[in-house]
Amino acid sequence: MCAVTATTPVNSSTRWLVLGAAGMLGRDMVSAARAAGAEVTALARAELDVTDAAAALEAARGHDVVVNCSAWTAVDDAETREGDAFAVNATGAANVARAAHAAGARLVHVSTDYVFAGDGTEPYAEDAPIAPRSAYGRTKAAGEWAVRAEAPDHLLVRTAWLYGEHGSCFPRTIARIAADRDEISVVVDEVGQPTWTADLADLIVRLVAAQAPAGTYHGTSSGRTSWHGFAERVVAAAGLTTRVATTTSANFGRPAPRPAFSVLGHEALRAAGVEPIGDWAERWAAASGAVLGAGALRA
Repeated sequence: MCAVTATTPVNSSTRWLVLGAAGMLGRDMVSAARAAGAEVTALARAELDVTDAAAALEAARGHDVVVNCSAWTAVDDAETREGDAFAVNATGAANVARAAHAAGARLVHVSTDYVFAGDGTEPYAEDAPIAPRSAYGRTKAAGEWAVRAEAPDHLLVRTAWLYGEHGSCFPRTIARIAADRDEISVVVDEVGQPTWTADLADLIVRLVAAQAPAGTYHGTSSGRTSWHGFAERVVAAAGLTTRVATTTSANFGRPAPRPAFSVLGHEALRAAGVEPIGDWAERWAAASGAVLGAGALRA
């Protein structure tokens, strides 16, 4: 099977519905789908609450692809509000999956590395056993189950360490803090794959264009680094001389446990003839201007 590249168009007659379209990923998803030639309906959370099953059914009607970027992503708040997170991440996912299936649409559902325990040493395969350690991870795992149960024609795309131009994210926070300090401390014992939302949106378009088999895929950059390693690249890209010292996650009393190892494998993409996203450092070099551009650090 030939590789599908970033220039591969989708069928210009296809109608896409993007949910969570006002979010960091959602905005890039809308742009990527339109650039590929699709007709896109973009609905923000204020326009469609995925916990409303009837509204989801109505919204999906007449579409060929439904991309669910809606999610409860407040990881720490989920520890005390797991029911609220479950309503969006699990029940909401079930509603959207059921609606996509009823409309005869292909569903793309975005999930997370938090479904894994995070204690691995080698990249997690798409079919590796899940073992979430946080409320957020449990609700996203339940959402995955719902998608598989309700929408046979699904592309379940797990991602991690997202950053982008259209929202609050790690690089912007680091650059803003570093601009006011001589030294900052960033954890070195959490390892993952920083991933640009524009790259993830492009990957989703390529998966759909490739008519990839239904199943689970990992949408993260290649390679790996620590938060500390990423912070060093961010500080350099911002043109700052702030020293980035190392610390460990034990020094942060966060309510939800973070996966120590969030590196995801990409074999399912390759099997479908779709190239994974490139190396995280190369992609950050390409993204940094937009992410840290004029006005970005005030966001």
